[in-house]
Amino acid sequence: MRTGWRRVADGLAWLALLAVVTAALAAVQSSLDKAHMALAYLLLVLVGSSRGGRSVGIGLALLAFLCFNFFLLPPHYTFRIHDPLDWLVLISFLVTAVLGAELLDRAQRQARDATLRAEEIDRLSTLGAETLNAGRAEEAVGAIAGVIRATLDLGSCEIYGPAGDHFRCIADARRPGFTPRAGEELDRLAPRVPEEGRVLVLKADGTAVLEDPGNASLGQILAGREDAFGYLIPLRVRDRTVGMLRLEDATPVRPDASGRRFAEALSYYAALGVERVRLLADAQRVEALREADRLKDALMAAVSHDLRTPLTTIKAVGHEILRDGDERGAIVIEETDRLNRVVSDLLDLSRLNSGGIPLDLALNPADDLVAAAVQQTAGVLGDHELRVRIPEDDILVGRYDAVHSVRALANLIHNAAKYSPPGSPIFLTLERTGDRLRLGVEDLGVGVPAGETERIFEPFVRLEHTGRTGGSGLGLSIARRLAEAQGGRVYYEDRNGGGSRFILELPAADLPVTDG
Repeated sequence: MRTGWRRVADGLAWLALLAVVTAALAAVQSSLDKAHMALAYLLLVLVGSSRGGRSVGIGLALLAFLCFNFFLLPPHYTFRIHDPLDWLVLISFLVTAVLGAELLDRAQRQARDATLRAEEIDRLSTLGAETLNAGRAEEAVGAIAGVIRATLDLGSCEIYGPAGDHFRCIADARRPGFTPRAGEELDRLAPRVPEEGRVLVLKADGTAVLEDPGNASLGQILAGREDAFGYLIPLRVRDRTVGMLRLEDATPVRPDASGRRFAEALSYYAALGVERVRLLADAQRVEALREADRLKDALMAAVSHDLRTPLTTIKAVGHEILRDGDERGAIVIEETDRLNRVVSDLLDLSRLNSGGIPLDLALNPADDLVAAAVQQTAGVLGDHELRVRIPEDDILVGRYDAVHSVRALANLIHNAAKYSPPGSPIFLTLERTGDRLRLGVEDLGVGVPAGETERIFEPFVRLEHTGRTGGSGLGLSIARRLAEAQGGRVYYEDRNGGGSRFILELPAADLPVTDG
């Protein structure tokens, strides 16, 4: 309240000084040039800026502009201008006064900053030495907490980081003999700090209250109260809460301007330190998952390889049963072939994951690729008609591995046959676009939901909305990885009129020119 009355008194004093200057200029205006009067007002504005800051200077500039026009320029006591050149004088004065107030305020702020910078550099150098000497991320955060506590002369400084769905203390620096407050109210309100982005204020009587900081910085928060013995403040990085900072003392926590600036800078470093701890933990989990994935691939390859021998034996027994006149032998053979395809897919997937698939990239006619894929899938089409459309008057050539490309295209055709309505046709098209061969496989099925168009290419994924859950869910994944290994790709498009369209792209090539 006292500060508010002081501002009002200062404002009235500057208004009185403006009135005195205006009256003095009006008394002697007949002997003064307009430029002299403008300089007098400009001097007042600069004095006001130097003493009261930019807001006082700009306010005086605007009021002086109006007084200059109303009292000193003819016709007097009106805002009309008799001489159009007087507008140049007025506008020049206003622009010069505002710029002068702005530049003077900026120079004063830079001077104040310079006086504080030396102290802050010393503190930051201490922090740098502490954090550089820390071998682990948690130790670096602990060093930051220690520097904040010592600089602000607090009883304790605690830094909290994420631990699952809650936050835990990862750094704690305390003054010897000081014990932070505890209580049910504090435990109840603390989780709302990161959830709602609010500040928890700890009072001397042991109570705690949540406050909305709005856009206030940490320095403004620390300067805003005289009854706060502690704060629990959210730490944010890129508009995301990553942790909490708890500051507490036996006396009200209200550092000076330099301390607040330092605390504001250090709070961001504390947030980055917490984020570093989280990222390192995530990296360790990712590495563990990568190792588990590597072991899974190795196990998959070993199991797939070892299953081939018993499957061969089972299939031979199925043939013997069939020769003896037992029709169940055909079922054994059919199921063995299906299991053998799954084992082959698993083995191929593990090889693709490890980069162990050999490639023979060579010039190959695209129509041979289509013919081989059609022949290979003839037994799985059932009652589906495969309608092939390829250019008749143009020979398309690509540089790819013929065997693996046939496998990828056959997987797409097999997938279309699996998810197409009974008796519906499947379309296979071939065209060249730029440096790519595009082989499209279209069906009249239910299509793929918008959010699943990439997930369907992951191993073992089968869409439930189709009502068909047969198969291993590896065909599309293997097709995409076989294409990518050759510099191509496989992707999904919605088909006009309903259904799905899968595109296999392979590197195109030009036929070599021969002399003759």
